[in-house]
Amino acid sequence: MNKRFTRHFTTLLLGCVLVAGMAGAVQARDLPEFTQLAERNSPAVVNISTQQKSKVQRALPKGFSMPEVPEGSPFSDLFKHFFGEGMEDFPDRDSQSLGSGFVISSDGYILTNYHVVGDADAIQVHFSDRRTYDAKVIGSDKGSDIALIKIEAKDLPTVKLGKSSDLKVGEWVLAIGSPFGFDHTVTAGIVSAKGRSLPSENYVPFIQTDVAINPGNSGGPLINLDGEVVGINSQIYSRTGGFMGLSFAIPIELAVNVADQLRDSGRVARGYLGVLIQDVDRNLAESFGMAQPHGALVSRVMPDSPADKAGLKVGDVILEFNGKPLLNSSQLPPMVGTARVEEEATLLLLRGGKEKKVAITVGRLPDDEEEVSTLPAIAQPDDIAQLGLSVIDIEPQVRKELGLDETGGALVSKVSPGAAQEAGINRGDIVLMFDGVDVKNARHLRELIDQAGDKRTVAVLIHRGDSPLFLALRLKD
Repeated sequence: MNKRFTRHFTTLLLGCVLVAGMAGAVQARDLPEFTQLAERNSPAVVNISTQQKSKVQRALPKGFSMPEVPEGSPFSDLFKHFFGEGMEDFPDRDSQSLGSGFVISSDGYILTNYHVVGDADAIQVHFSDRRTYDAKVIGSDKGSDIALIKIEAKDLPTVKLGKSSDLKVGEWVLAIGSPFGFDHTVTAGIVSAKGRSLPSENYVPFIQTDVAINPGNSGGPLINLDGEVVGINSQIYSRTGGFMGLSFAIPIELAVNVADQLRDSGRVARGYLGVLIQDVDRNLAESFGMAQPHGALVSRVMPDSPADKAGLKVGDVILEFNGKPLLNSSQLPPMVGTARVEEEATLLLLRGGKEKKVAITVGRLPDDEEEVSTLPAIAQPDDIAQLGLSVIDIEPQVRKELGLDETGGALVSKVSPGAAQEAGINRGDIVLMFDGVDVKNARHLRELIDQAGDKRTVAVLIHRGDSPLFLALRLKD
């Protein structure tokens, strides 16, 4: 009996092992196969090394000069070495950096990041088969962190370009680059998010991944399972300087668009509406009668801009650009920036609680940004006790400096605990609009507050520092 039990138990155990083995084999077959992707794309991925010459000036302390030593004296070279001759430079010092790139045409055009080659005096490109070429910059664009460089070569291996728009969150992707100088390192992960906006970037809707990216990976390709390049690895988020699971790639469509413009004209033309925008939070959405927060709230319209000519107004909420909905304001700059200059676009606005479509001709983004400053004003304050707020009229000189109308606005001179403080209004803010009405002066602001009646929350437009900002002011609980 014991022998029979032992035999049955052994058979059952072997069966479980076989089932487990088969399950493991099936699971292994379901995992993506990266070897062919790496073999196919590595020849077109390059390691980029740059050199930048920097001169360090040395000067003697004020009031001192190099001692007069007869020419040919054994001390002459010694004094020149340590003291220099007036403001003589030290010998050039080379600083080196490493990055990655990939070949997009067989005649030598290579895509990489601006920050890899932007300040370089000399660039060298290294292939996986040990070939090395000197490269020159065809053009670079700091705004998108894209650079196009070229080497003198023919019949080079190239990558296949895909569409980042077809990517799905959770999809496997592969990166090839040279982290810390280790050539042609392959790492893999998944797409974590799309259309990600970063604080320092206005015109790039980044692809977020968890692919391991480190210094030296910048400029290398992000590849999907079809072997197509869908992005350029550009940045990481890190509190330590090393990879922490958050990496960001520039969509390949944007990169190619920039590269084509750099190759054709040496510069990039970006779309421009001429508005300053901000997010719509829950309280602002309530004040505008919106069911939920979304869109881009217009806080300023630049004079003579495309937006001004199209009739956009401060307080408009842009809900769609060319039929594409805006969940938040950060989605608008990349859409406008990649739109064709001098072509017509359509905006869906929310104005006064009603939706409205507006046609606008996209302009070209100016090279220089407008700068404004704030000057103090002196006047008798008008206390608005129910809000914990004191405001004063604005002096003409301040209006001129800020580019404000000849009349209008009230300067916040004091904020006490209350509704204004809870809304985020600070001393020095200028109240330009209250509940959709332009504020003429301090007294007019008080009147508008009194007329608000039973409204719980109103939108208030203020000018702070060098930009306007909408705040939600809760009048009654």
